[in-house]
Amino acid sequence: MGSRLLPLLLALGALGADATGFRQVAFYLVLLAVIGAAAAAFVCVGDALAGKGSWLAGISSGLALALLLLGSTVRAAAAVGAGVPTLALSSLVLASLLYSLPVLGWVLEPLFRQPEFTQVAVVPERLQRG
Repeated sequence: MGSRLLPLLLALGALGADATGFRQVAFYLVLLAVIGAAAAAFVCVGDALAGKGSWLAGISSGLALALLLLGSTVRAAAAVGAGVPTLALSSLVLASLLYSLPVLGWVLEPLFRQPEFTQVAVVPERLQRG
């Protein structure tokens, strides 16, 4: 349940449901995304504290969870029959971007990696003829 892919897919599904007019489905998808985001954030932060994961994944998961909570709160407080609040949609988009941030770091990692040097053993010529 600690996968970052689950809340990302649920948030994107909620965006799609909002775009097609299924507001109630989008509301429940956001609530499910909050549960998945909480599990992913706990796992990512725990892995970062244990030294097994990256801090970028832990911080971005925590921020995405906060954004999903904010969006679900605004969405739940909206008037019945009214459109989806802009803050609710913006928080879904920003949470999706935060979940995609470690992928961007993974893609750009080769650009910032330091070259590794290998040592070559030089054998004197008199030992080579042996």
